Amino acid sequence: MAAVIDLVDVTVRRGDSLLLDRISWTVEEDERWVVLGPNGAGKTTLLSLCSAQLHPTQGRADILEETLGRVDVFELRPRIGVTSAALAERIPRHESVSDVVVSAAYGVLGRWREVYDELDHERATSLLRELGAKHLIDRTFGTLSEGERKRVQIARALMSDPEMLLLDEPAAGLDLGGREDLVSTLSVLAYDPDSPATVLVSHHVEEIPPGFTHALLLRKGRVVKAGLIDDVLTEQHLSAAFGMPLVLDHADGRYAARRRTRVR
Repeated sequence: MAAVIDLVDVTVRRGDSLLLDRISWTVEEDERWVVLGPNGAGKTTLLSLCSAQLHPTQGRADILEETLGRVDVFELRPRIGVTSAALAERIPRHESVSDVVVSAAYGVLGRWREVYDELDHERATSLLRELGAKHLIDRTFGTLSEGERKRVQIARALMSDPEMLLLDEPAAGLDLGGREDLVSTLSVLAYDPDSPATVLVSHHVEEIPPGFTHALLLRKGRVVKAGLIDDVLTEQHLSAAFGMPLVLDHADGRYAARRRTRVR
């Protein structure tokens, strides 16, 4: 089975800052990964690398069997579905939900003069329906709640039938109900064998959807532990990643973590 991400001793520097330090990591096409770590761990930098938005300073980064630095990234990027807060900020607030999703077929933000056929519109409608957002199709993006925007962004990310889906903190800013709705949606995608390989970045184990198979823990740009989710998500490994003693609970396919309190 082909690897969609294959990083070998990847380092990323910006000035005097070491953002990623000799990362080696492989993601296969049938895997669903969660990347966890505290602020400054390098999670967003890692996702930027995997979405072909930046190149490694050292090491080799193969994305969808293409080596960064030897491939036209403008041909590679349309093969990758991405959701992020930075991308959401660039979506015109007056744009209809239908146009937000369908315009991903051309890899553009904001309708202009491009022409879409009926199959494009049917696919956009189908994705919104699958994500429980078809009723939003005629709304403008700026009128949506944060949870509704997240669903629309995921539909947009899937519009081009990507070979890989990258989700950068998709539950950020959601209330409890919105988070649980999103986790349920992502769980359905995770269990769907036709869904692309998926990498989800988060700060919180509570946001991991059931169906995710692997986990990567980062701290200060380095890998703490990577592998099958049950092997990685332990109190010992999480405590090492977040730099504090943690208690981890796991029930019904969901995780919860809290700081271990001292007993006097």
